[in-house]
Amino acid sequence: MKRQIFAPEHDAFRETVRAFLAREVRPYYAQWEKDGIVSREAWRAAGEQGLLGLAVDEEFGGGGTADFRYSAVLAEEFTRAGAPGLALGLHNDIIGPYLTGLATEEQRRRWLPGFCDGTLITAIAMTEPGAGSDLQGIRTHAADRGDHWVLNGSKTFISNGILADLVIVVAKTTPEGGARGLSLLVVERGMAGFERGRNLDKIGQKAQDTAELFFHDVRVPKENLLGERDGAFGHLMTNLAQERLSIAVSAIAAAEHLLEITTEYVKEREAFGRPLATKQHIRFEIAEMATECAVTRTFLDRCIEDHSNGQLDAVHASMAKWWSTELQKRVADRCLQLHGGYGYMSEYPVARAFTDGRIQTIYGGTTEIMKEIIGRSLLG
Repeated sequence: MKRQIFAPEHDAFRETVRAFLAREVRPYYAQWEKDGIVSREAWRAAGEQGLLGLAVDEEFGGGGTADFRYSAVLAEEFTRAGAPGLALGLHNDIIGPYLTGLATEEQRRRWLPGFCDGTLITAIAMTEPGAGSDLQGIRTHAADRGDHWVLNGSKTFISNGILADLVIVVAKTTPEGGARGLSLLVVERGMAGFERGRNLDKIGQKAQDTAELFFHDVRVPKENLLGERDGAFGHLMTNLAQERLSIAVSAIAAAEHLLEITTEYVKEREAFGRPLATKQHIRFEIAEMATECAVTRTFLDRCIEDHSNGQLDAVHASMAKWWSTELQKRVADRCLQLHGGYGYMSEYPVARAFTDGRIQTIYGGTTEIMKEIIGRSLLG
């Protein structure tokens, strides 16, 4: 079924992304998985190819387009390639809006050129050992010292934490913190007192560096305040819809790809002298997954179109996120089962997709938080 939301220019961009993956990612990805980190050369190559800063003004080296459909293409193709480690979506769709929407002119000129050419890799640090989805629990704090802030605290599970040259840190700037007392401070590589802990050992997405970060009396210049003082809660809420939609887009792409490879597998694999595809149970499993994916895809494409037109609200973004990521989890489990013992082998794409995708229902807001947002909108 041809998808109506994409124009010829999006199709051309898709071919560019596929060529980049074939040339700059696939040959090296197995090594990145072993190393637990992606090479910086890959980030620079992405910048040279125009895959970074899609929504950044052209004067800073970006793509100059706010059309989210380009980001959707990027997410879909990286997902189909099984290459979540090179976290362009995190850089472009999650962190990018903070820089384009909140940065001063001086900050834009200082940070955006590197953001677009791949020499400045970014991260955002919200989660702490004792605070995940609940921002009220954040303990990292910054004291006002006139011309600078003194930042103390720690963060964990920070994607791009090892590679990042620029980290947007959510910190308390009032004793109470919470909705009216958090600010966004930009910590840069090399600042005294900024330390990185372990590159955390995860069950999946092993090429994606995920780290602990520590801040010991870090002097953060006042000009590194991003957005309004004590305004972080509002800034975070504004950008969450795109973050959740981006996760949802990769989730449905993963489910569709798993269905494709499993459909081909059951056609070829024989049991008791006949292909698995001849068994009614197998046909029913494939039929159910195909229907679930088709229905979800229709809703997701509507959300992509709405967001591109500035009309996607937080509730529908939450619906998209929880439904598509839970679908991805179910499809991955069922497809692995249909592969039998081969599905448990790491060299099979279905096994890697099973472990890589498990985080999808957790980060960006858990399924339970998504349901709470939806429920409150309906019931108060």
